[in-house]
Amino acid sequence: MGEVVRFVPKAELERLRLIREARAIYDSVFPPAVATGQSIARPVGKVNLRRGDDDRS
Repeated sequence: MGEVVRFVPKAELERLRLIREARAIYDSVFPPAVATGQSIARPVGKVNLRRGDDDRS
């Protein structure tokens, strides 16, 4: 059988290029946790979510 060649418009290629570029910039600013081996969310201290409670007394 012959090869199937898919036509991709220039606009679609440009869109995909821009998405890859934006993702690279985002990853350079906010590195993925998997790449660093660290968790992004870390507990800072005791958190009390009930309204009206204050631990500073």
